[in-house]
Amino acid sequence: MHRFEHDGKALNWRLDHQRLRLEPWGTDSVRVRAGLHGITDGLPGALEAEDPSSGESAVRIGDDEAVLRVGALEAAVSAAGQIVFRRSGDGTELLREQPAHAWWPGARHLVSTGGGRHRLEQRFAAYEDERLFGLGQHMNGRFDQKGMVLELLQRNGEVSIPFAVSSRGYGFLWNLPAVGRVELSTNGTRWVADSARQIDYWVTTGAGPADILAHYADATGHSPELPEWASGFWQSKLRYSSQEELLAVAREYHRRGLPLAVIVADYFHWRHLGDWSFDPAAWPDPAAMVRELSEMGTRLMVSVWPSVSPLSVNHRPMLENGLLIATNSGAPAHVDWPDDGTDAQIGLSFYDATNPQARDYIWRQVHDNYYADGVRTWWLDACEPEMRPGHPHNLTYAAGPGDEVANLYPREHARAFFEGMRDNGETEVLSLVRSAWAGSQRYGVALWSGDIPATFQALADSVRAGLNVAMSGIPWWTTDIGGFHGGDPDDEGYRELVVRWFQFSAFCPLFRLHGHREPRVALGPVGVDGGPNEVWSYGPEAYAAIVAMLQLRERLRPYLHEQLSEASARGLPLMRPLLLAFPADPVCWEVEDQFLCGNDILVAPVTELGARSRPVYLPAGATWTAVDGGACHDGGQWVEVPAPLNRIPLFLRDNACPPVHLDVPASF
Repeated sequence: MHRFEHDGKALNWRLDHQRLRLEPWGTDSVRVRAGLHGITDGLPGALEAEDPSSGESAVRIGDDEAVLRVGALEAAVSAAGQIVFRRSGDGTELLREQPAHAWWPGARHLVSTGGGRHRLEQRFAAYEDERLFGLGQHMNGRFDQKGMVLELLQRNGEVSIPFAVSSRGYGFLWNLPAVGRVELSTNGTRWVADSARQIDYWVTTGAGPADILAHYADATGHSPELPEWASGFWQSKLRYSSQEELLAVAREYHRRGLPLAVIVADYFHWRHLGDWSFDPAAWPDPAAMVRELSEMGTRLMVSVWPSVSPLSVNHRPMLENGLLIATNSGAPAHVDWPDDGTDAQIGLSFYDATNPQARDYIWRQVHDNYYADGVRTWWLDACEPEMRPGHPHNLTYAAGPGDEVANLYPREHARAFFEGMRDNGETEVLSLVRSAWAGSQRYGVALWSGDIPATFQALADSVRAGLNVAMSGIPWWTTDIGGFHGGDPDDEGYRELVVRWFQFSAFCPLFRLHGHREPRVALGPVGVDGGPNEVWSYGPEAYAAIVAMLQLRERLRPYLHEQLSEASARGLPLMRPLLLAFPADPVCWEVEDQFLCGNDILVAPVTELGARSRPVYLPAGATWTAVDGGACHDGGQWVEVPAPLNRIPLFLRDNACPPVHLDVPASF
């Protein structure tokens, strides 16, 4: 027989060995866990350890249905254990669990994989008019993810954050870091975990998508305030091969009077992967380098990989102390990679970021070899972790089997640096990361788009990817301006792409130039070097347009920090899809290549080669003033906007007046 029970905190249901637990978990939010025999607390996930509930909740139990109400959200459980989520006020259905078949299996399905773990399936109904946003970063060229099948697995450029915002007025978090997939099809939604101990998900609602993002931040953690220095311009390329080469670039920026907040020492500044230190042959005095950069108003960022070569001084002690990711079969080597001192590619290992002792170990090396020389800014590259082939089912972490916990890795890696910096009294912490999971934002991560092509299509895809990251609760995001793979600085078409990319990126949370440009140069066994990638590398006309964007960005920085404060306080991102700012306008749910930078600036990037105009939608409920020309338009209409190569279409909302004028030559 089924049985409902309220234990003073949660609504429980059971039938045979099945168990279901519904708990208030924040404003207008409910957490659902389901399993066999019982519900286990303390499993890895994204929700904070303590219930962040606020406001009142109530439970009503009847013969055929029990209802948990938490503010504006109501979760009704049938006698068969099926849940329907509704608005408390008017009973509108938001989301409904849906069985696979009238008899078997039900909406939840568990198949044993051994050791108390199961392959889990959770099914929900599909709604014809629904749109789904968020779910991390996927370079599939789509903003609305409805109709997609997405792997729940971290890869370079593909970031799995299992949180979605629905046009139906709810937010959904799959609170499992297991490898799996989500199918957002027309005949149903199915979340799948390859191996886990119980189903765990969280549903929230609110007056609009901004409320949903605020509730998500409350439940999974708020980002810190963006450091003041971080909104400036970042210079990077693959790669500066020596201390003198990097300093020469910084000195040239300083000589030209160009702003330079950050310059980056990319990979292979070390001798061996896992040394986590500068190679003294090429970087003889890092402390002096950091001091000189600081005098020019520039910070040094260093690339720190989580991989450990067997040639590294740290490999043996980490192996002997169980600080590397273990394998179920075979040696603990996770990818073949070149390293100094050998012509052969060798098997690298990755440290176990889910192990607190391993996090402490890597931070001690970073502290002694970088922090002690004045470095305070970290680039956590390859932090998926980048394994070839990817084989999470053969891995064993301190937190559990790889197929159950692998997606935690990038968040826990960032945690090592965040907690290490805080323990040293640092209040401004930012780590540039290539991957993230739910809750990563609380550890001061800035996600970037990964190693994407240097094409206009990649630029267009990046706009949509950035908006989905914003809807996934990660407020700090950027791209490689110009794309990563390729790009010839002497090619006119590529120069146009770089200018358009600068125009887009000036309105992103971070403003960063990086890439592996032509001509590419072999470095022997340890990889490749790239061509020039400084702002003066693209010819005088492009240089003039780029410098104008550098100057615009400098003027915008006080405005950007004012807007980014809302990310820390309310979970509201800087890059705001139109639907986030104007949810009552149905067209705003369809526009996917424009956004608001903060509250007041509408940005319409140009993402096609040769385009010199583009249509722009102006949301209803405001008036819009064109930055270029000053024409005023009522909202709720499309306008065709000129976009010469030295201009990006920009509009100001109502009577706002942020400093967005452009000082560029009249023609290009």
